[in-house]
Amino acid sequence: MPTNPLLSVEKLLVSFQMKGGDIEAVSNISFHLNQGETLGIVGESGSGKSVTALSIMKLIACPPGKFSSGKIIFHDKENDLDLLGLTEQELQKYRGNRIGMIFQEPMTSLNPVYSCGTQISEALIIHKNLNKKTAKKRTLELFKEVKLPRPESIYDAYPHQISGGQKQRVMIAMAISCNPDILIADEPTTALDVTVQKSILDLLKSLQQKYGMSIIFITHDLGVVAEIADRVLVMYRGKIVEEGKVKDLFTNPQHPYTRGLIACRPPTDITLKRLPTIADFVDSDQDQTIAQFIAKLRLQEKSEVKKSDSENPVLEIVNLKTYFPLNSSFFGKAKSWVKAVDDLSFKVYPGETLGLVGESGCGKTSLGRTILHLTRATAGNVIFNGQDLNKMNAEQLRIIRKKMQIIFQDPYSSLNPRKMVGEAIMEPMKVHSIFPNEKDRKEKAMDLLEKTGLSNEYFYRYPHELSGGQRQRICIARALGLNPEFIICDESVSALDVSIQAQILNLLNDLKHDFNLTYIFISHDLSVVKYMSDRMAVMKDGKILEIDTTDRIYNHPQTEYTQKLIDAIPKAKF
Repeated sequence: MPTNPLLSVEKLLVSFQMKGGDIEAVSNISFHLNQGETLGIVGESGSGKSVTALSIMKLIACPPGKFSSGKIIFHDKENDLDLLGLTEQELQKYRGNRIGMIFQEPMTSLNPVYSCGTQISEALIIHKNLNKKTAKKRTLELFKEVKLPRPESIYDAYPHQISGGQKQRVMIAMAISCNPDILIADEPTTALDVTVQKSILDLLKSLQQKYGMSIIFITHDLGVVAEIADRVLVMYRGKIVEEGKVKDLFTNPQHPYTRGLIACRPPTDITLKRLPTIADFVDSDQDQTIAQFIAKLRLQEKSEVKKSDSENPVLEIVNLKTYFPLNSSFFGKAKSWVKAVDDLSFKVYPGETLGLVGESGCGKTSLGRTILHLTRATAGNVIFNGQDLNKMNAEQLRIIRKKMQIIFQDPYSSLNPRKMVGEAIMEPMKVHSIFPNEKDRKEKAMDLLEKTGLSNEYFYRYPHELSGGQRQRICIARALGLNPEFIICDESVSALDVSIQAQILNLLNDLKHDFNLTYIFISHDLSVVKYMSDRMAVMKDGKILEIDTTDRIYNHPQTEYTQKLIDAIPKAKF
């Protein structure tokens, strides 16, 4: 036992009551948190990370949750307290006051009907007995501390009126408002731009130094942990499979699962034909190191798609503009515009993957939607296989859309929750009269499930019964149902675990080869784009700053903005 622990978790077992019996989410785990240290907890979704964090705050709903055994000891200055033994009223002294928490999804964690400032002032009034005027003053100070622009306007703004990164900073301000001894950060950077992610990590480190807090940082990405943590716990199926200092864990991981987590993030120094997955290490009979496994894959480096000047492009974008009105006069005439896509021109060739990279708001998604005519262009041309889509009527567009598909960022919201998976895959086939009858469409759907790595039994399941990675596979199968030539992948792996992300990226590359597909791959993560793409376009403020092969852009960036994106990629500096 360390000499100076602030929190000790002893043989904690948390289970949930299900129809088939109790399921152990956390199985008899023990660990400690020292004063002033950052403890990283890593693992895939379902490994027990968030349940562990919620248990410390005693936020598990009982039932269906149940603390079957164990203790969570908070080492107070006066005495040691078992948090699990406290009543709800007694917990108020600690929850939000001595122990703060940044939740995973700030949009759902913030109350949509109260302004951002009001929600923080409320915590100060309750825990610190401040009056409204003093609470507001302290809230504005906190907003400045977490580097929010225009603190006064954000105080009065509602959560939907600010960006994802700004919402996360509001959550951090709320979590530190009462100067907690312990700050629990549950996936605070998931799905954020790499640049925003880096700024959040830097902010947490500076706040820790200022207030002397201890931090429990939960994530599925070991690269992020390397940036911020002192020690790491690796969780797998509710158990701690490895624990140690960050440097030791990265330089000499002992458990196959840890090796898999480290290996499955796309490398930036080499190009591989496929990414390693967790299964390559956990299910393997061989006890192989990461270097040994990567060496095998490196022998199969993917070759660059060769294009000749005479080759016809699949897609040609000419002076494309997409503007959105910002302010309108009394008569409805726009006074100013947001230039989401601002005079872009480029080509995409058969069999190639063009990566689009940039921060949120740079115009990546607007460009993808404009290409598919889900958003109307203000000006310019979208030429697909020699045909100008901007000159087509609705019926002509409907016919050509069979050849152009999109895989959306959030697979859950892009699937109808009332329809079984099989129906979702078959629906586009029915709309476009692919196959003469239901029997043939069902056979095609079953075949697509198999090709995307799912068994036939998934045909009869609903979206809520699947994991995030499985839902994304369904969206890919649905897109393939119309036999497209060209697919836009819009942030299709940004919210997935790094291990599931590796599986989906490998699948997209396999399908590209099997179906002769051409991709535009949109992402804010330059390491993912570098792995997937033959060429890369860097976007900022609706414009393309540079476009070239991925290796040239990564190794010799031409703009300061591109260098900033590269520098923001989490790296283990050992």
